[in-house]
Amino acid sequence: MEINTSEINRQEKYKLLIGSVLPRPIAWITSVSEDGVVNAAPFSYFNVACIEPMMVSIAVIRKPGGAWKDTARNILETKEFVINMVDCHNVDAANQSSADYPPGVSEVDEIGLTKQPSAQVKAPRLAEARLHFECRLHQVVPLGEPATSDLIIAEVVHVHVADELYYDGKIDAKQLAPVSRLAGHSYATLGELFDRPRPLYQPK
Repeated sequence: MEINTSEINRQEKYKLLIGSVLPRPIAWITSVSEDGVVNAAPFSYFNVACIEPMMVSIAVIRKPGGAWKDTARNILETKEFVINMVDCHNVDAANQSSADYPPGVSEVDEIGLTKQPSAQVKAPRLAEARLHFECRLHQVVPLGEPATSDLIIAEVVHVHVADELYYDGKIDAKQLAPVSRLAGHSYATLGELFDRPRPLYQPK
């Protein structure tokens, strides 16, 4: 099958992308509005962007008409946020926070999540997660004309890791038990792990 992307509609593009680019890690973002309302929402358009400085990227799709979601607006206004990593222990709460709560309503308060102070940013982290990245905004890249999404690039300024997840300078993936997004309503766990050492180039 050949698909010319200029000939399919927005929903078809969406299904093609999220059904192909997977599994996707989930950034459960806490941010604070200028009025002090704490927002929590999960985003799976998320990945590592740079090592030095330590940066991550999150794409936040805009609402119909180009309006920002609460998370994007809060980050643009306050220039900071926290990524709480989603795992098998908190995925239900993270999924609940994806509901379309009205602006000004805190998902954290509505769901009954536990706020913990961060070390370098004002946005709180969630005790329900065991790995947190405190982030400061580096750059926002609007995507589309008119813009339909914002690529948020942020520097990680502090990391909180539960002791049981960190061993010999590395994160224990099995202990972390991360959960990823697939398409539709589907999620995935790690499943079988296997190694493939990076090969050395051998001239012929």
